[in-house]
Amino acid sequence: MEGKRIEGVLFIDHNTGRLTFKGYNRKTSKREKDVIVKKLPWGWVKESMQRIKVFGSFPKDMGSAAVMGLMDDHNRSAKNAMIERELIEFC
Repeated sequence: MEGKRIEGVLFIDHNTGRLTFKGYNRKTSKREKDVIVKKLPWGWVKESMQRIKVFGSFPKDMGSAAVMGLMDDHNRSAKNAMIERELIEFC
């Protein structure tokens, strides 16, 4: 773990006589939950602090051509959701 530091206490244990490290119990950082921009028919669009996430899940029983068409529609809907969010946010 090159370059990592852990705050704590390094001491010689009186009972065992061995060098002991006891790390401080620091509060772990809480990651903010992603904000859902729009729920789509086959997935969702979410916004995190650093990324825009698009998820799509399509049924297997459809043919390849139908799934590719659904993927195009899904991406178009995700783009429209992002445009709507920008318009609402800045107008």
